[in-house]
Amino acid sequence: MCVPEGVSSRDAAPLTCAGVTTYKAIKVSGLRPTERAAIFGIGGLGHLALQYARIFGAVTVAVDVTEAKLALATELGADHTVNAAETDPVTAIRELGGADVAVVLAATPVVLEQAHAALRRGGRLVLVSLPKDNIMRLPVFETVLGGISVIGSIVGTRVDLAEVFHLHAAGRTKVDVEVRKLDEINDAISDVLAGRVTARVVFEP
Repeated sequence: MCVPEGVSSRDAAPLTCAGVTTYKAIKVSGLRPTERAAIFGIGGLGHLALQYARIFGAVTVAVDVTEAKLALATELGADHTVNAAETDPVTAIRELGGADVAVVLAATPVVLEQAHAALRRGGRLVLVSLPKDNIMRLPVFETVLGGISVIGSIVGTRVDLAEVFHLHAAGRTKVDVEVRKLDEINDAISDVLAGRVTARVVFEP
């Protein structure tokens, strides 16, 4: 697939990974206009998931533990932000009425459980991140009695990618990137691991 005009190589790199992955997650969630979508983890994937949720017409809640990432979410139009390092996200989201959809992009097991607990009746939990322990505690009573759906979503199709490119070329999305030189790769990895990168790093020669 060729990158269309109107999409720079700099933006195309994150869109072909983070973009198509989160776009597919929003699609499989069945998100409908006016529903409340909570995005857990605002970073390379999350800042795009937030934008796709808004395009689908949702009221959005951005959840993260870093103020810089929450500031980015606000800049991108998030209706609500929750700093999970300072506030219980389950309580905060329930006070808003609960989430119809929760998309989990953070790889910490407790975040998976928080996202599930923040759902309202009939909510959908969309799992994208892959915690290293490969385990999540799922409360069966709450899931059954609350009519909760748990959905796994991975990457997307060529059709999804074409739609991602089309939306970006139309000016509907913004990719937050830091451009680094290739010989800075070790420093870039250190910055990512230390949480000093807000979203994505793109390397150029």
